[in-house]
Amino acid sequence: MDFLNPNGSDCTLVLFYTPWCRFSASLAPHFNSLPRAFPALHFLALDASQHSSLSTRFGTVAVPNILLFQGAKPMARFNHTDRTLETLKIFIFNQTGIEAKKNVVVTQADQIGPLPSTSIKSVDWLLVFSLFFLISFIMYATIRTESIRWLIPGQEQEHVE
Repeated sequence: MDFLNPNGSDCTLVLFYTPWCRFSASLAPHFNSLPRAFPALHFLALDASQHSSLSTRFGTVAVPNILLFQGAKPMARFNHTDRTLETLKIFIFNQTGIEAKKNVVVTQADQIGPLPSTSIKSVDWLLVFSLFFLISFIMYATIRTESIRWLIPGQEQEHVE
């Protein structure tokens, strides 16, 4: 976030996204076309899974999340469920007063990048580790429980008469 100048007044639109999120992928072509519509603004896309401290700092609890900054200060959050080029243009105009260039539409090049418009399939290693830990703990707790020791061969159960 070094690009945000605390003393500056430039506006920057920041997208917090994740590459595996289908909603982020569907927003990507619209976000990719915004620099052509607003050449005076700066645009940045941050992978929220790689920059979790920034996501937390700016209150990103779900992706995609779009924030408009003036200098280093967040000024507005895009809260529409309809994430299209037109709704983004209206949001930017309402917040900044800057009009979009006419005849800017989502093109085939916007589908390709810089943000990918297809979600990336990957293994969530934190989830895998969490499941492994949970299964290990359940097995350990089950073995240590007195009431089922009789199920394990070689374990004798004490009878109280």
